[in-house]
Amino acid sequence: MADFHLTNTDWDKQLAQYLPNDYPTLVQQFLDKVYSSDQVIHPDRDRVFFALKTTPLAQTKVVILGQDPYHQPHQAQGLAFSVPDDQKMPPSLRNILQELAADLGQERSHHGLTSWADQGVLLLNTVLTVVENQANSHQKQIWEPLTDAIIRAASASNQPVVFVLWGKPAQSKEKLIDQTNNLVLKAPHPSPLAAYRGFFGSKPFSQVNQFLKKHEEGAIDWLK
Repeated sequence: MADFHLTNTDWDKQLAQYLPNDYPTLVQQFLDKVYSSDQVIHPDRDRVFFALKTTPLAQTKVVILGQDPYHQPHQAQGLAFSVPDDQKMPPSLRNILQELAADLGQERSHHGLTSWADQGVLLLNTVLTVVENQANSHQKQIWEPLTDAIIRAASASNQPVVFVLWGKPAQSKEKLIDQTNNLVLKAPHPSPLAAYRGFFGSKPFSQVNQFLKKHEEGAIDWLK
């Protein structure tokens, strides 16, 4: 599988062991098809693998798992839960930052999450593309084998990783994670429908940093 190329990052070598040889070709065919259609697809094509390019496997300390990209215009940027700072905060992101402020006792001054990705937080959606205004429209079409492989590769990396699984779809991926050295944090989804069932008060950000410090890895500056 030496010729396996998909993301052109250090993820490719590890992903190859979990995916068939023709998978990169199938992905490119899918992308060619949907981005040349009359439908509007999010994120922009050059941002589909942005999470993997921003957070290399060798630097991944934390995986926060989302479902699929935001499907409203100008929101999706290739990072789960994140939107550009000049866009209105979606409700789930607002609740995430509300819990962060409660957990750390300090509010974040902006809401884009690229700085988290730069520090080793892989903001991964289980589906990487979506049709505008049609949530889950690309579910079970092409992406799940890849994102399952990403979870497996992060789980098998040389350094302990914290997996943050919010909601039942994310928690269904727990079986892919080796918990011998890695930590799994679970809570309800931060959406308005579920956040009050236990997401608020779950303190994921301080728990992540406690684990990283315990294993002599640098803590995440969540306020950055």
